[in-house]
Amino acid sequence: KKKSAASTSEDDAEPSSKHTHTNKTSKEQSKKIMIAADSTSKSKCAACGKEGDGQKACTACKLVKYCNVTCQKEHRSKHKKACKKRAAAIFDEALFKEHPPPEDCPICFLPFSNDLTLSAVYKSCCGKRVCCGCLYEMYKAAHAEGGTSVCPFCREPSPRSVEDDIVRIRKRVELNDDADALNVLAGAYMDGNDVPQDRDKAFELWFRAGELGCAVGYYNVGNVYHFGRGVEKDKTKAKYYWELAAMRGHAQARHNLGVSEKLERNNIHRALKHFMIGARSGCGRSLEEVEQGFLLGYVTKDEYEMIARATQKRQDEVKSDMREKGALLFLKPVL
Repeated sequence: KKKSAASTSEDDAEPSSKHTHTNKTSKEQSKKIMIAADSTSKSKCAACGKEGDGQKACTACKLVKYCNVTCQKEHRSKHKKACKKRAAAIFDEALFKEHPPPEDCPICFLPFSNDLTLSAVYKSCCGKRVCCGCLYEMYKAAHAEGGTSVCPFCREPSPRSVEDDIVRIRKRVELNDDADALNVLAGAYMDGNDVPQDRDKAFELWFRAGELGCAVGYYNVGNVYHFGRGVEKDKTKAKYYWELAAMRGHAQARHNLGVSEKLERNNIHRALKHFMIGARSGCGRSLEEVEQGFLLGYVTKDEYEMIARATQKRQDEVKSDMREKGALLFLKPVL
């Protein structure tokens, strides 16, 4: 019998009413055991039993504490299975949180689309992202007056060439390790746009951008591993970096994770959880996958209708006439 996609696997299915009481009792007992273990681990080493302050918790599961590294290594064989299970649960809890709301354009204050390539342009003069609608307004005004186009935020004249833009971007990287500047510069190195092509350098810059909080940086690292651009193809690593990007709100990375779970791991319930989060953040492609899940019986009618409304609402929030015109003018906005 097919189930709703509200759960990720057979183990996550909601219990029937017949077993509800037993399940609750089991959960309560497990909770008490975890609380007891936690309270004990505050003062007692899980390996030697020595009590005292200053003991360090297992960095993966946080359930037990140790006197030192030696005790941790000795206890590893006993703790490994429970540690992996708990660490995986902690990671999934973070992975399947809803996306944070998108940032607003600093000029018009409309939220950006979750696909920044369709709505935002990075300005190397001030380090701001500006929506293509506001850029279109400035371009139209400058064209009408016969003047020079300027940045809508800082009013700095636009660079005269791509080379000038690259110089500005390098300065921003050198001065303050600007994550968005790192991401743009990495793209230039990957494709050899007005700089010598250097895929190793591109990979390094994208990784640094991700470490500094740029979701697009981690997304691009995942793409490098997925397509094997300068590195050996590694779908496991691609999935990991897409997960890091998705946890920072990257809708396309979230969609890719759903596709990976569906096609490569045949885990439709986990895939649909990704697609539902992506659809609620405005990703139309993810909504199409949710619709397929509904037609196949994995998603209920109420779930599908609610998610479809959420998708439409998010898409309407980021729309404007100027943005549509700007998207036509700036066919490939710089990330």
